[in-house]
Amino acid sequence: MAESGSPFLFWFSFFCLLHSLPVYYSISPPPRFPSSLISPEEKVSLAARQNQLYRTKYFTQILDHFNYYPKSYDTFQQRYLINDTFWGGAKSNAPIFVYTGNEGIIEWFAQNTGFLYETAPHFKALIIFIEHRFYGKSIPFGGKKDVAYSNATTLGYLSSTQALADYASLIIDLKKNLTATDSPVVVFGGSYGGMLAAWFRLKYPHVTIGALASSSPILNFENITSPYSFNNIVTKDFRSESCYKVIKGSWQQIEETANQPGGIELLRKSFRICKNHFTGYDLEGWLETAYIYTAMTDYPTPSNFLSPMPAYPVKQMCKAIDDPATGNDTFAKLFGAATVYYNYTGTATCFDPNDNSDPHDLGGWQWQACTEMIMPTSGNNEESMFPPSEWRYQGRVSYCEGAYGVEPRPNWITTEFGGHDIKRVLRRYGSNIIFFNGLRDPWSGGGVLSNISESIVAIVAKEGAHHVDLRFKTSEDPEWLKDVRKQEIGIIAKWISEYYHDLALDLLS
Repeated sequence: MAESGSPFLFWFSFFCLLHSLPVYYSISPPPRFPSSLISPEEKVSLAARQNQLYRTKYFTQILDHFNYYPKSYDTFQQRYLINDTFWGGAKSNAPIFVYTGNEGIIEWFAQNTGFLYETAPHFKALIIFIEHRFYGKSIPFGGKKDVAYSNATTLGYLSSTQALADYASLIIDLKKNLTATDSPVVVFGGSYGGMLAAWFRLKYPHVTIGALASSSPILNFENITSPYSFNNIVTKDFRSESCYKVIKGSWQQIEETANQPGGIELLRKSFRICKNHFTGYDLEGWLETAYIYTAMTDYPTPSNFLSPMPAYPVKQMCKAIDDPATGNDTFAKLFGAATVYYNYTGTATCFDPNDNSDPHDLGGWQWQACTEMIMPTSGNNEESMFPPSEWRYQGRVSYCEGAYGVEPRPNWITTEFGGHDIKRVLRRYGSNIIFFNGLRDPWSGGGVLSNISESIVAIVAKEGAHHVDLRFKTSEDPEWLKDVRKQEIGIIAKWISEYYHDLALDLLS
Protein backbone atom coordinates (compact mmCIF):
# COMPACT_ATOMS: atom_id res chain seq x y z
CA MET A 1 0.00 0.00 0.00
CA ALA A 2 1.41 3.38 -0.96
CA GLU A 3 1.36 6.04 1.68
CA SER A 4 2.46 9.63 1.94
CA GLY A 5 2.71 12.40 4.43
CA SER A 6 4.82 15.12 5.90
CA PRO A 7 6.69 15.35 9.12
CA PHE A 8 4.64 17.24 11.60
CA LEU A 9 4.87 21.02 11.28
CA PHE A 10 8.49 21.64 10.31
CA TRP A 11 8.16 25.42 10.32
CA PHE A 12 10.83 26.32 7.80
CA SER A 13 11.96 26.01 5.01
CA PHE A 14 14.58 26.23 3.71
CA PHE A 15 14.42 25.14 1.39
CA CYS A 16 13.33 25.87 4.46
CA LEU A 17 13.88 26.81 7.81
CA LEU A 18 12.36 25.84 11.21
CA HIS A 19 11.24 29.16 12.58
CA SER A 20 9.25 28.67 15.75
CA LEU A 21 7.00 26.43 17.76
CA PRO A 22 3.30 27.11 18.14
CA VAL A 23 2.19 27.77 21.72
CA TYR A 24 0.72 24.31 22.17
CA TYR A 25 3.96 22.67 21.05
CA SER A 26 6.20 24.78 23.25
CA ILE A 27 7.96 21.76 24.80
CA SER A 28 7.67 19.38 21.88
CA PRO A 29 10.49 18.50 19.48
CA PRO A 30 10.75 20.76 16.47
CA PRO A 31 9.07 19.06 13.53
CA ARG A 32 10.97 17.90 10.51
CA PHE A 33 10.89 18.45 6.80
CA PRO A 34 8.17 17.03 4.53
CA SER A 35 8.72 13.85 2.61
CA SER A 36 9.71 14.15 -1.02
CA LEU A 37 7.17 12.41 -3.19
CA ILE A 38 9.25 11.43 -6.20
CA SER A 39 8.15 8.70 -8.56
CA PRO A 40 10.64 6.14 -9.97
CA GLU A 41 10.41 7.85 -13.36
CA GLU A 42 11.29 11.21 -11.81
CA LYS A 43 14.24 9.65 -9.95
CA VAL A 44 15.62 8.42 -13.26
CA SER A 45 15.15 11.87 -14.74
CA LEU A 46 16.94 13.49 -11.79
CA ALA A 47 19.82 11.01 -12.07
CA ALA A 48 20.20 11.81 -15.75
CA ARG A 49 20.13 15.52 -15.01
CA GLN A 50 22.76 15.06 -12.28
CA ASN A 51 25.20 13.54 -14.77
CA GLN A 52 24.74 16.56 -16.99
CA LEU A 53 24.86 19.23 -14.32
CA TYR A 54 27.96 18.58 -12.23
CA ARG A 55 30.84 16.43 -11.03
CA THR A 56 31.37 15.71 -7.34
CA LYS A 57 34.58 16.65 -5.55
CA TYR A 58 35.80 16.99 -1.95
CA PHE A 59 37.87 19.56 -0.09
CA THR A 60 39.78 18.92 3.13
CA GLN A 61 38.20 21.44 5.48
CA ILE A 62 39.32 22.50 8.96
CA LEU A 63 36.92 21.79 11.82
CA ASP A 64 37.15 25.11 13.66
CA HIS A 65 38.19 28.37 12.01
CA PHE A 66 38.01 30.53 15.12
CA ASN A 67 40.07 28.75 17.77
CA TYR A 68 43.59 27.37 18.02
CA TYR A 69 42.99 24.43 20.30
CA PRO A 70 44.49 21.15 19.04
CA LYS A 71 40.95 19.89 18.33
CA SER A 72 40.37 22.87 16.05
CA TYR A 73 42.86 21.49 13.56
CA ASP A 74 40.87 18.33 12.93
CA THR A 75 39.60 18.12 9.36
CA PHE A 76 36.68 16.70 7.45
CA GLN A 77 35.81 16.17 3.80
CA GLN A 78 33.53 18.92 2.49
CA ARG A 79 31.66 18.08 -0.69
CA TYR A 80 31.25 20.45 -3.59
CA LEU A 81 29.79 20.09 -7.06
CA ILE A 82 31.47 21.59 -10.10
CA ASN A 83 30.50 22.31 -13.69
CA ASP A 84 33.20 23.70 -15.99
CA THR A 85 31.29 23.16 -19.25
CA PHE A 86 30.97 26.88 -19.93
CA TRP A 87 34.06 28.21 -18.20
CA GLY A 88 36.26 30.50 -20.22
CA GLY A 89 39.28 29.47 -18.18
CA ALA A 90 41.84 31.03 -15.87
CA LYS A 91 43.85 32.71 -18.62
CA SER A 92 40.90 34.94 -19.47
CA ASN A 93 40.03 35.48 -15.78
CA ALA A 94 36.57 34.07 -16.48
CA PRO A 95 34.18 34.38 -13.52
CA ILE A 96 33.26 31.75 -10.96
CA PHE A 97 29.65 31.36 -9.78
CA VAL A 98 29.36 29.85 -6.29
CA TYR A 99 26.16 28.66 -4.64
CA THR A 100 26.37 28.93 -0.84
CA GLY A 101 24.77 25.69 0.27
CA ASN A 102 21.69 25.48 2.46
CA GLU A 103 20.59 23.18 5.26
CA GLY A 104 20.40 19.94 3.29
CA ILE A 105 22.08 17.72 0.74
CA ILE A 106 23.71 19.86 -1.92
CA GLU A 107 22.34 17.88 -4.88
CA TRP A 108 18.81 18.97 -3.94
CA PHE A 109 19.75 22.62 -4.46
CA ALA A 110 21.97 21.97 -7.47
CA GLN A 111 19.13 20.18 -9.24
CA ASN A 112 16.66 22.99 -8.54
CA THR A 113 18.79 26.06 -9.24
CA GLY A 114 18.68 26.39 -13.00
CA PHE A 115 19.56 30.08 -12.99
CA LEU A 116 23.28 29.36 -12.57
CA TYR A 117 23.44 26.83 -15.41
CA GLU A 118 21.39 29.01 -17.73
CA THR A 119 23.36 32.18 -16.94
CA ALA A 120 26.87 30.70 -16.91
CA PRO A 121 27.21 30.44 -20.74
CA HIS A 122 26.60 34.18 -21.08
CA PHE A 123 29.48 34.93 -18.70
CA LYS A 124 31.62 31.86 -19.53
CA ALA A 125 31.46 31.09 -15.80
CA LEU A 126 32.59 28.13 -13.73
CA ILE A 127 29.81 26.81 -11.47
CA ILE A 128 30.39 25.57 -7.91
CA PHE A 129 27.81 24.35 -5.38
CA ILE A 130 29.31 24.01 -1.89
CA GLU A 131 27.64 21.77 0.69
CA HIS A 132 27.04 23.21 4.15
CA ARG A 133 28.94 21.52 6.96
CA PHE A 134 26.98 18.87 8.92
CA TYR A 135 24.63 18.24 5.98
CA GLY A 136 24.66 15.66 3.23
CA LYS A 137 28.09 14.05 3.04
CA SER A 138 29.99 17.00 4.55
CA ILE A 139 30.05 15.52 8.03
CA PRO A 140 32.89 16.19 10.50
CA PHE A 141 34.20 13.56 12.92
CA GLY A 142 35.18 11.00 10.34
CA GLY A 143 32.01 11.42 8.31
CA LYS A 144 30.06 9.65 11.06
CA LYS A 145 26.75 11.42 11.47
CA ASP A 146 25.87 9.60 14.69
CA VAL A 147 29.05 11.00 16.23
CA ALA A 148 28.73 14.49 14.72
CA TYR A 149 25.12 14.77 15.90
CA SER A 150 25.62 13.04 19.24
CA ASN A 151 25.70 16.03 21.59
CA ALA A 152 26.21 19.78 21.93
CA THR A 153 29.98 19.38 22.13
CA THR A 154 30.18 18.09 18.55
CA LEU A 155 27.21 20.02 17.18
CA GLY A 156 28.78 23.21 18.50
CA TYR A 157 30.81 23.34 15.29
CA LEU A 158 27.60 23.74 13.26
CA SER A 159 26.97 27.45 12.74
CA SER A 160 26.55 30.01 9.99
CA THR A 161 29.86 31.68 10.80
CA GLN A 162 31.77 28.41 10.51
CA ALA A 163 29.94 27.69 7.23
CA LEU A 164 30.89 31.07 5.77
CA ALA A 165 34.52 30.53 6.74
CA ASP A 166 34.34 27.10 5.06
CA TYR A 167 33.16 28.73 1.84
CA ALA A 168 35.90 31.35 1.93
CA SER A 169 38.63 28.76 2.55
CA LEU A 170 37.38 26.46 -0.20
CA ILE A 171 36.99 29.24 -2.77
CA ILE A 172 40.44 30.69 -2.12
CA ASP A 173 42.07 27.25 -2.33
CA LEU A 174 40.13 26.32 -5.47
CA LYS A 175 41.14 29.52 -7.26
CA LYS A 176 44.75 28.91 -6.32
CA ASN A 177 44.67 25.35 -7.65
CA LEU A 178 43.03 26.52 -10.88
CA THR A 179 45.57 29.35 -11.25
CA ALA A 180 42.52 31.60 -11.31
CA THR A 181 43.32 34.00 -8.51
CA ASP A 182 42.12 36.96 -10.60
CA SER A 183 38.81 35.37 -11.63
CA PRO A 184 35.90 37.26 -10.03
CA VAL A 185 33.56 35.28 -7.78
CA VAL A 186 29.81 35.91 -7.57
CA VAL A 187 27.88 34.07 -4.86
CA PHE A 188 24.26 32.95 -5.12
CA GLY A 189 21.80 31.48 -2.66
CA GLY A 190 18.11 30.99 -1.96
CA SER A 191 16.32 31.02 1.41
CA TYR A 192 18.90 30.23 4.16
CA GLY A 193 21.44 29.93 1.33
CA GLY A 194 20.43 33.44 0.29
CA MET A 195 21.06 34.70 3.80
CA LEU A 196 24.50 33.09 3.66
CA ALA A 197 25.19 34.67 0.26
CA ALA A 198 24.34 38.16 1.52
CA TRP A 199 26.33 37.69 4.71
CA PHE A 200 29.26 36.26 2.74
CA ARG A 201 29.45 39.40 0.63
CA LEU A 202 29.44 41.53 3.79
CA LYS A 203 31.99 39.44 5.70
CA TYR A 204 34.27 38.37 2.84
CA PRO A 205 34.22 41.21 0.27
CA HIS A 206 37.78 40.29 -0.71
CA VAL A 207 36.57 36.85 -1.83
CA THR A 208 33.41 37.75 -3.75
CA ILE A 209 32.52 40.78 -5.87
CA GLY A 210 28.77 40.43 -5.32
CA ALA A 211 25.85 38.32 -4.13
CA LEU A 212 22.40 37.37 -5.39
CA ALA A 213 20.37 36.65 -2.25
CA SER A 214 16.99 35.24 -3.26
CA SER A 215 14.14 35.02 -0.73
CA SER A 216 16.62 35.81 2.02
CA PRO A 217 14.84 36.69 5.31
CA ILE A 218 17.83 38.38 6.93
CA LEU A 219 15.51 40.70 8.88
CA ASN A 220 13.49 37.94 10.53
CA PHE A 221 15.31 38.37 13.85
CA GLU A 222 15.23 40.18 17.18
CA ASN A 223 12.28 42.55 17.09
CA ILE A 224 12.82 43.61 13.48
CA THR A 225 10.01 41.68 11.79
CA SER A 226 6.64 40.98 13.42
CA PRO A 227 6.08 37.33 14.45
CA TYR A 228 2.68 37.65 12.77
CA SER A 229 4.15 38.56 9.38
CA PHE A 230 4.81 35.03 8.09
CA ASN A 231 1.34 33.58 8.62
CA ASN A 232 -0.32 36.86 7.64
CA ILE A 233 1.25 36.46 4.19
CA VAL A 234 0.11 32.82 3.98
CA THR A 235 -3.37 34.05 4.88
CA LYS A 236 -3.19 36.81 2.26
CA ASP A 237 -2.26 34.24 -0.40
CA PHE A 238 -5.33 32.15 0.36
CA ARG A 239 -7.53 35.18 0.91
CA SER A 240 -6.79 36.25 -2.65
CA GLU A 241 -8.78 33.17 -3.66
CA SER A 242 -12.15 32.08 -2.29
CA CYS A 243 -11.32 29.41 0.29
CA TYR A 244 -10.02 31.45 3.22
CA LYS A 245 -13.20 31.25 5.28
CA VAL A 246 -13.51 27.47 4.92
CA ILE A 247 -9.96 26.94 6.16
CA LYS A 248 -10.28 29.47 8.98
CA GLY A 249 -13.50 27.85 10.22
CA SER A 250 -12.21 24.28 10.01
CA TRP A 251 -9.89 24.11 13.02
CA GLN A 252 -12.61 24.16 15.64
CA GLN A 253 -14.56 21.54 13.72
CA ILE A 254 -11.51 19.25 13.63
CA GLU A 255 -10.94 19.67 17.37
CA GLU A 256 -14.56 19.07 18.24
CA THR A 257 -14.70 15.98 16.05
CA ALA A 258 -11.47 14.60 17.54
CA ASN A 259 -12.91 14.91 21.05
CA GLN A 260 -16.18 13.14 20.23
CA PRO A 261 -16.68 9.36 20.61
CA GLY A 262 -15.68 7.82 17.29
CA GLY A 263 -14.31 11.17 16.11
CA ILE A 264 -10.77 9.96 15.47
CA GLU A 265 -12.08 7.14 13.31
CA LEU A 266 -14.20 9.62 11.34
CA LEU A 267 -11.14 11.83 10.76
CA ARG A 268 -9.06 8.81 9.79
CA LYS A 269 -11.56 7.82 7.11
CA SER A 270 -12.18 11.39 5.93
CA PHE A 271 -8.48 12.08 5.40
CA ARG A 272 -7.44 8.52 4.47
CA ILE A 273 -4.95 8.30 7.30
CA CYS A 274 -2.99 5.04 7.34
CA LYS A 275 -2.70 4.67 11.12
CA ASN A 276 -5.20 4.67 13.93
CA HIS A 277 -2.96 6.41 16.47
CA PHE A 278 -3.00 10.14 15.83
CA THR A 279 -4.55 13.21 17.41
CA GLY A 280 -6.48 16.22 16.22
CA TYR A 281 -3.29 18.26 16.66
CA ASP A 282 -1.45 15.83 14.39
CA LEU A 283 -4.04 16.33 11.68
CA GLU A 284 -4.01 20.09 12.12
CA GLY A 285 -0.23 20.10 11.78
CA TRP A 286 -0.45 18.00 8.63
CA LEU A 287 -2.89 20.46 7.07
CA GLU A 288 -0.94 23.53 8.22
CA THR A 289 2.21 22.14 6.63
CA ALA A 290 0.40 21.70 3.32
CA TYR A 291 -0.97 25.26 3.37
CA ILE A 292 2.34 26.86 4.36
CA TYR A 293 4.53 25.01 1.87
CA THR A 294 2.01 25.51 -0.91
CA ALA A 295 2.04 29.25 -0.22
CA MET A 296 5.85 29.25 -0.22
CA THR A 297 6.05 27.40 -3.54
CA ASP A 298 3.09 29.03 -5.28
CA TYR A 299 5.02 28.96 -8.55
CA PRO A 300 3.51 29.96 -11.92
CA THR A 301 4.64 26.65 -13.46
CA PRO A 302 4.52 23.00 -12.26
CA SER A 303 7.23 22.15 -9.72
CA ASN A 304 8.79 19.32 -7.75
CA PHE A 305 10.92 21.22 -5.23
CA LEU A 306 9.12 20.11 -2.05
CA SER A 307 6.68 17.71 -3.66
CA PRO A 308 5.09 17.48 -7.12
CA MET A 309 2.60 20.31 -7.53
CA PRO A 310 0.75 22.04 -10.35
CA ALA A 311 1.20 25.63 -11.45
CA TYR A 312 -0.39 28.13 -9.05
CA PRO A 313 -1.07 25.46 -6.40
CA VAL A 314 -2.83 27.87 -4.00
CA LYS A 315 -5.43 28.46 -6.69
CA GLN A 316 -5.73 24.69 -7.19
CA MET A 317 -6.18 24.13 -3.46
CA CYS A 318 -8.97 26.65 -3.34
CA LYS A 319 -10.51 25.14 -6.45
CA ALA A 320 -10.64 21.79 -4.62
CA ILE A 321 -12.25 23.40 -1.58
CA ASP A 322 -14.83 25.14 -3.76
CA ASP A 323 -15.68 21.97 -5.68
CA PRO A 324 -19.53 21.76 -5.72
CA ALA A 325 -19.28 17.97 -5.56
CA THR A 326 -18.17 18.18 -1.91
CA GLY A 327 -21.33 20.04 -0.90
CA ASN A 328 -21.16 21.05 2.77
CA ASP A 329 -18.63 18.37 3.73
CA THR A 330 -15.79 20.45 5.18
CA PHE A 331 -13.49 17.47 5.65
CA ALA A 332 -13.92 16.43 2.01
CA LYS A 333 -13.02 19.98 0.99
CA LEU A 334 -9.90 20.02 3.18
CA PHE A 335 -8.83 16.59 1.98
CA GLY A 336 -9.14 17.72 -1.63
CA ALA A 337 -6.95 20.74 -0.86
CA ALA A 338 -4.33 18.67 1.00
CA THR A 339 -3.96 16.23 -1.90
CA VAL A 340 -2.78 19.09 -4.13
CA TYR A 341 0.34 19.18 -1.95
CA TYR A 342 0.62 15.57 -0.75
CA ASN A 343 -0.69 13.58 -3.69
CA TYR A 344 -0.76 15.54 -6.93
CA THR A 345 0.71 12.53 -8.73
CA GLY A 346 -2.17 10.38 -7.45
CA THR A 347 0.12 7.54 -6.34
CA ALA A 348 -0.61 7.64 -2.59
CA THR A 349 -3.60 5.73 -1.22
CA CYS A 350 -3.30 6.81 2.42
CA PHE A 351 -1.38 9.32 4.52
CA ASP A 352 0.64 9.49 7.73
CA PRO A 353 0.53 12.88 9.50
CA ASN A 354 3.42 11.77 11.73
CA ASP A 355 5.82 10.78 8.95
CA ASN A 356 9.31 11.63 10.22
CA SER A 357 11.30 10.78 7.10
CA ASP A 358 13.99 13.26 6.13
CA PRO A 359 15.00 12.60 2.50
CA HIS A 360 16.85 15.89 2.13
CA ASP A 361 18.89 15.46 5.34
CA LEU A 362 17.69 18.58 7.11
CA GLY A 363 17.95 17.34 10.69
CA GLY A 364 20.81 19.66 11.58
CA TRP A 365 18.50 22.64 11.31
CA GLN A 366 16.98 21.73 14.68
CA TRP A 367 20.35 22.51 16.27
CA GLN A 368 20.69 25.77 14.36
CA ALA A 369 17.15 26.72 15.38
CA CYS A 370 18.18 26.12 19.00
CA THR A 371 21.28 28.27 18.90
CA GLU A 372 21.47 31.20 16.49
CA MET A 373 18.55 30.97 14.03
CA ILE A 374 15.81 32.34 16.26
CA MET A 375 13.26 33.51 13.70
CA PRO A 376 9.88 34.32 15.31
CA THR A 377 7.20 33.61 12.73
CA SER A 378 4.40 31.56 14.28
CA GLY A 379 2.15 34.31 15.61
CA ASN A 380 -1.47 34.29 14.46
CA ASN A 381 -3.80 37.25 14.95
CA GLU A 382 -7.59 37.18 14.64
CA GLU A 383 -7.44 37.63 10.87
CA SER A 384 -5.11 34.67 10.36
CA MET A 385 -6.43 31.54 8.64
CA PHE A 386 -4.76 29.57 11.45
CA PRO A 387 -5.90 29.40 15.11
CA PRO A 388 -4.86 32.48 17.12
CA SER A 389 -1.51 32.05 18.85
CA GLU A 390 1.49 33.99 20.09
CA TRP A 391 5.20 33.53 19.53
CA ARG A 392 6.74 32.62 22.89
CA TYR A 393 10.49 32.60 23.12
CA GLN A 394 10.36 30.62 26.37
CA GLY A 395 8.82 27.70 24.51
CA ARG A 396 11.90 27.52 22.29
CA VAL A 397 14.15 27.75 25.33
CA SER A 398 12.36 24.88 27.07
CA TYR A 399 12.72 22.58 24.08
CA CYS A 400 16.36 23.45 23.38
CA GLU A 401 17.47 23.03 26.97
CA GLY A 402 15.76 19.64 27.08
CA ALA A 403 17.02 18.45 23.69
CA TYR A 404 20.58 19.79 23.69
CA GLY A 405 21.28 21.37 27.05
CA VAL A 406 21.77 24.76 25.42
CA GLU A 407 19.92 28.06 25.55
CA PRO A 408 19.33 29.94 22.29
CA ARG A 409 21.15 33.18 21.55
CA PRO A 410 18.42 35.31 19.91
CA ASN A 411 20.64 38.39 19.57
CA TRP A 412 23.67 36.74 18.00
CA ILE A 413 22.72 37.00 14.31
CA THR A 414 22.09 40.74 14.48
CA THR A 415 25.26 41.17 16.53
CA GLU A 416 27.34 39.26 13.96
CA PHE A 417 25.70 40.38 10.70
CA GLY A 418 23.52 43.37 11.55
CA GLY A 419 19.89 43.92 10.65
CA HIS A 420 18.68 46.85 12.72
CA ASP A 421 18.65 50.12 10.75
CA ILE A 422 19.90 48.10 7.80
CA LYS A 423 19.51 50.87 5.23
CA ARG A 424 21.62 53.37 7.12
CA VAL A 425 24.24 50.78 8.07
CA LEU A 426 24.66 49.01 4.71
CA ARG A 427 24.59 52.26 2.79
CA ARG A 428 27.83 53.11 4.58
CA TYR A 429 29.79 49.90 4.13
CA GLY A 430 27.94 47.41 1.90
CA SER A 431 27.79 47.04 -1.87
CA ASN A 432 26.88 44.70 -4.73
CA ILE A 433 23.99 42.67 -3.32
CA ILE A 434 20.73 41.81 -5.07
CA PHE A 435 17.84 40.96 -2.77
CA PHE A 436 15.00 39.23 -4.61
CA ASN A 437 11.65 38.67 -2.90
CA GLY A 438 8.31 37.45 -4.17
CA LEU A 439 5.44 38.87 -2.15
CA ARG A 440 3.50 35.59 -2.21
CA ASP A 441 6.37 34.03 -0.26
CA PRO A 442 5.72 34.11 3.53
CA TRP A 443 9.44 34.71 4.11
CA SER A 444 9.30 38.00 2.18
CA GLY A 445 8.09 39.66 5.38
CA GLY A 446 11.63 39.34 6.70
CA GLY A 447 13.33 40.30 3.46
CA VAL A 448 14.84 43.51 2.11
CA LEU A 449 12.07 45.03 -0.01
CA SER A 450 13.51 48.37 -1.08
CA ASN A 451 16.82 49.60 -2.48
CA ILE A 452 19.48 50.40 0.09
CA SER A 453 21.97 52.07 -2.24
CA GLU A 454 22.82 52.23 -5.92
CA SER A 455 24.50 48.82 -5.73
CA ILE A 456 22.41 47.12 -2.99
CA VAL A 457 19.23 46.54 -4.92
CA ALA A 458 15.87 45.03 -4.02
CA ILE A 459 13.90 43.33 -6.79
CA VAL A 460 10.33 42.65 -5.67
CA ALA A 461 7.79 40.60 -7.61
CA LYS A 462 4.17 40.91 -6.55
CA GLU A 463 3.30 37.42 -7.85
CA GLY A 464 6.61 35.79 -6.92
CA ALA A 465 7.07 32.82 -4.57
CA HIS A 466 10.07 31.37 -2.69
CA HIS A 467 13.28 31.92 -4.76
CA VAL A 468 11.30 31.46 -7.98
CA ASP A 469 13.95 33.45 -9.86
CA LEU A 470 16.55 30.70 -9.28
CA ARG A 471 14.41 27.91 -10.74
CA PHE A 472 14.99 26.42 -14.19
CA LYS A 473 13.25 28.53 -16.80
CA THR A 474 10.37 27.07 -18.81
CA SER A 475 8.44 28.10 -21.89
CA GLU A 476 5.49 28.86 -19.60
CA ASP A 477 7.30 31.44 -17.44
CA PRO A 478 5.33 34.70 -17.18
CA GLU A 479 6.84 37.92 -18.49
CA TRP A 480 7.40 39.36 -15.01
CA LEU A 481 9.64 36.41 -14.12
CA LYS A 482 11.62 36.79 -17.34
CA ASP A 483 12.06 40.48 -16.51
CA VAL A 484 13.32 39.67 -13.00
CA ARG A 485 16.02 37.35 -14.35
CA LYS A 486 16.95 39.89 -17.03
CA GLN A 487 17.43 42.54 -14.33
CA GLU A 488 19.58 40.20 -12.25
CA ILE A 489 21.78 39.27 -15.20
CA GLY A 490 22.22 42.93 -16.09
CA ILE A 491 23.32 43.84 -12.57
CA ILE A 492 25.76 40.92 -12.36
CA ALA A 493 27.19 41.91 -15.75
CA LYS A 494 27.82 45.40 -14.39
CA TRP A 495 29.64 44.01 -11.34
CA ILE A 496 31.88 41.85 -13.50
CA SER A 497 32.56 44.68 -15.95
CA GLU A 498 33.54 47.00 -13.10
CA TYR A 499 35.80 44.32 -11.66
CA TYR A 500 37.60 43.83 -14.98
CA HIS A 501 38.03 47.59 -15.28
CA ASP A 502 39.61 47.75 -11.83
CA LEU A 503 41.77 44.71 -12.58
CA ALA A 504 43.07 46.36 -15.76
CA LEU A 505 43.97 49.52 -13.84
CA ASP A 506 45.80 47.46 -11.21
CA LEU A 507 47.83 45.68 -13.89
CA LEU A 508 48.83 49.00 -15.44
CA SER A 509 49.89 50.54 -12.15
